[in-house]
Amino acid sequence: MENLITPHFKFKEFACKDGTPVPEYLHYNMRMLAVNLEIIRAFTGRPIIINSAYRTISHNNKVGGAPQSQHLSCNAVDVHVKGMRSQELYNIIKSLMQRRAIEQGGLFLYENFVHY
Repeated sequence: MENLITPHFKFKEFACKDGTPVPEYLHYNMRMLAVNLEIIRAFTGRPIIINSAYRTISHNNKVGGAPQSQHLSCNAVDVHVKGMRSQELYNIIKSLMQRRAIEQGGLFLYENFVHY
């Protein structure tokens, strides 16, 4: 059985795209993100696909991430949902944040994903 953080999210989904796993000292942040993603998943009724979560400094630099990116501390994810426009997912996450159903945080809309 794969190493699960929550019922629908695996540790490997949060790993840096360069293959580096989330360091143990950031596991709390990762779990909090996963818990919030579970709430979003339950609300949409569809799987959430993680494009990017934790990033090492070198990978963040490689992809042009902000120097103080929340990805560096595993406090941010870029996500999408198959069959759902980014605007729709953005609106759902914004609504859930406004109702305090999920943690408050930066929310940015991109053409093919949402940064939360």
